This record gives sequence, structure tokens and C-alpha cells, in this order.
Amino acid sequence: MKTVRIKIDVLSPEAGPTGRVDHRRLDATTESDVAIQLAADEAEAMQDAAKFARRVRRRLGFSQAEFANRIDVSLQTIRNWEQGKRCPTGAAKALLKVLDKAPEAALAVLH
Repeated sequence: MKTVRIKIDVLSPEAGPTGRVDHRRLDATTESDVAIQLAADEAEAMQDAAKFARRVRRRLGFSQAEFANRIDVSLQTIRNWEQGKRCPTGAAKALLKVLDKAPEAALAVLH
């Protein structure tokens, strides 16, 4: 792979490399446009987390109730994760990752 080095003068932005940036569109973007995009990105991230939680549970072959019992959380928590109402964070997120990568070991430790 070829390496290309470019020096950019920060005091002269027009001297920078040309890319696929539409500067007119960028300048026309308002704060409300940014807020709308941020909300859409957050909603997409919640759906990705929901799909991940659902995929891990299904790969293990558990119903929502069985899965909740095995990882010691409430059934409502599992439902909220899978419906995208809440996102697993911290230890729960780490546990889902371990269950995804090494399910036998994780389930043996949890049992």
C-alpha cells in the first residue's frame, strides 16, 4: 500500500486537499438539521443494540424468560433491550459480548 503525506496549512483552508465535501451543503446546515441527524443516529444505535441482544439470546436458544433467569435480570429488562426502549450498558453490555463470543464458558460461570 502506498503512503501519501500531505502538509496542510491550517491558516489557509483552501490549500487543503480536495475531497468529497459539499461545502455549500455544509454551510447551509442548521442546528436543527444537526439535532435531527443526531436523533436519527441515536435511534439507529438503539436498534443495533436491540438486534444484538436479540441475536445473542436466540443463538443461545433461550426464550426471553429463560434468558432473563440465566443472566439474573428482569424479564422486562430483556424486553426493553430487544424492543430498543433501553440499551444494555456497563456490565450487561460486557456480559452480552462474552455470551456472544464464548457462550459455553459464560453460561457455565453463570449457572
